[in-house]
Amino acid sequence: MQSRNPILNNSDTFNGRAAQNYGHQTYPAGGQGYQGYGQPAPQGSDPSTWQYPTGQALDERMTIDSVVMRSAITLALVVITGALTWVFLPENLVSTAWIGGALVGAGLGLVLSFQRVVSPPLVMVYAIAQGFFLGAASEAFEQWYPGIVAQAVTGTVAAFIATLAAYKFFNITVTPTFRKWVVIVGMGFFVLVFGDFLLSLFHAQLGFNEFGTLGLIMSFVGLGLGVLYLILDFDMVERGVAAGAPEKESWRAAFALTATLVLIYVELLRILAILRGD
Repeated sequence: MQSRNPILNNSDTFNGRAAQNYGHQTYPAGGQGYQGYGQPAPQGSDPSTWQYPTGQALDERMTIDSVVMRSAITLALVVITGALTWVFLPENLVSTAWIGGALVGAGLGLVLSFQRVVSPPLVMVYAIAQGFFLGAASEAFEQWYPGIVAQAVTGTVAAFIATLAAYKFFNITVTPTFRKWVVIVGMGFFVLVFGDFLLSLFHAQLGFNEFGTLGLIMSFVGLGLGVLYLILDFDMVERGVAAGAPEKESWRAAFALTATLVLIYVELLRILAILRGD
């Protein structure tokens, strides 16, 4: 099955082609030799004539641990950059930093989404841009509604843990139909939100990004999409690990998870702000 997640679908790691493209062979049954890794040497043969795997067969493979480590790096960059932005950014530049960070993060996210070979440095730059955006946005929201940032962070962590637990313990199966509809709804959501943002630059809004009833509905839709994208991310990580993808692909998984968690945090921040508003 191929992923229809735009972040993961362009990688052979996550779209079902990894086993063919990373040098893996189909292992024959009945005790036959594994040709992809050299035939077993006959007993007593000269070791200098033995065949050893070379090239991609010797590459380190992607593991759950490597995904966790790379994700920890990207999330740490988001948090550290956000904290520094919050502390040192002058108040009169908060709005500019908010919008600029969001646009840069969105642009880098699109580039990374369609890269066939993931760039770890670009993933880290993306995390820094998102941290800059979230730091400025969080500072503004905290000034308007004291305590809201801690609530949004707690909610994001809770959503991640609950989704991971549900995925594992309830054995959620990601079917092609499920994946297709999540992506279709997600694309429609982002088109509406981004289109409304562009209109706002010309002082003409549809209300999707406002703090009224329509904005609240859109934020709940965004939050639901974030949870569903987490499920797709978990499924694709498992597929990549099972396919024996190169360790470098852990950065793509880290990027996908970071992007999803940023979405969940932002939507929770908006929901809390709207509910606490007049």
